[in-house]
Amino acid sequence: MDAGHGGGLNTASTDPTRVGRYRWVVVALLFAATAINYIDRQMIGVLKPTLTAEFHWTESDFAGIVFWFQVAYAIGYLSFGKVVDVFGARLGYTIAIVIWTVSHMAHGFATGMVSFAMARFGLGIGESGNFPAGIRAVTDWFPQKERAYAIGLFNAGANVGAIITPLLVPLLVLWFDWRMAFFVTGLFGIIWLAVWWMVYRHPSEHMRVGAAELAWIRQDPADPVEKIGWGRLLTVKETWAYALGKFLIDPIWWFFLFWLPGYLFERYDLDLKTFGLPLAAIYLISDIGSVAGGWMSSKLIKSGRTPNFSRKATMLLSAVCVLPIWFVQGIDNVWMAVLVIGLATAAHQAFSANLYTLPSDVFPRGAVGSVVGIGGTLGAFGGMGMALFAGYILDATHSYEVLFALCASAYLLALLVVHILSPRLELVSRQSLRK
Repeated sequence: MDAGHGGGLNTASTDPTRVGRYRWVVVALLFAATAINYIDRQMIGVLKPTLTAEFHWTESDFAGIVFWFQVAYAIGYLSFGKVVDVFGARLGYTIAIVIWTVSHMAHGFATGMVSFAMARFGLGIGESGNFPAGIRAVTDWFPQKERAYAIGLFNAGANVGAIITPLLVPLLVLWFDWRMAFFVTGLFGIIWLAVWWMVYRHPSEHMRVGAAELAWIRQDPADPVEKIGWGRLLTVKETWAYALGKFLIDPIWWFFLFWLPGYLFERYDLDLKTFGLPLAAIYLISDIGSVAGGWMSSKLIKSGRTPNFSRKATMLLSAVCVLPIWFVQGIDNVWMAVLVIGLATAAHQAFSANLYTLPSDVFPRGAVGSVVGIGGTLGAFGGMGMALFAGYILDATHSYEVLFALCASAYLLALLVVHILSPRLELVSRQSLRK
């Protein structure tokens, strides 16, 4: 690094207000992509009552369609982690959104379980690229102390998408029909892709990034961008700390996403016109959790606490906030239930924002996408099991009690696993990755 960059590093490290802010434009793009991702993903849940009535699906039938999305998500997440490590965020994101937008619009041509499952499979392949590419972009554009906050911000797009979907989709169904709803919302991905291709570059190649901002982005000790194979990563316990954490919490989010609309619809006797507002309120509360979780751990790090303490303290608080959902089925007032469920979904997002930072905290940059992919794959495996289990339990008992009990306990267990396998969140040495 030359003298000019060295001076910029010192200034940027002490006063972030004096450096450029173009990196936050990147976060805005990631936020928008994640919102679109969740609109496309959640539509099957919002349309569940409509589709179940038209196609006469059982809970297990619906679970089977969700299952094939999870299968594809597992395959795609692992593959896209490697794609992003090799080709970078710009091209990786492009491939992902092309696949998922085409598959999303294909739902509009579906005529039964098989064609819906095929469309969901394609959607799962494409959508699995969103977070590996987004986290790689954050790793490229942000220093460690800002990453959890940046990830929390773009991850909040999931909740915005989840808010928009129950408000917009019923209107599209009432104005047109459910098939047209898939075609109209598919346009969002096409528009985003055009903007992404025009705007996004690596920070070192971007005309809008000045020397001070580039120095701020590069303030952490450099690590070599070497390619590290999955075989070596699977032998490192820190990989499993992240992956098993994802295995435990991702199925809970999938359950919220795909079954909450039907739960509200049935438990509180709502319809297509009335269940949208309670569902949107839940995800509005979730948005607060996503931002707050990233903000809290980043604030603790900036105050001098270690990343280990900061991430885990935030995750512990989040895990405790999920516990009340165990008793939600006994709440008769829909808006009281919304508060309890919203607290749990917000806590999930806060927990998840910090869990997502762990690969970039402890692994060399060249391994981040692959570790994220491994974790996402295990999370999708957990989601497959949760989908089949939820369908079986609901058909057999017509009660959500067991499912909400699983939701309440998963986060404390996930934090325990992370802490046992990575008690200090120490950097993984290159020597251990060469063994």
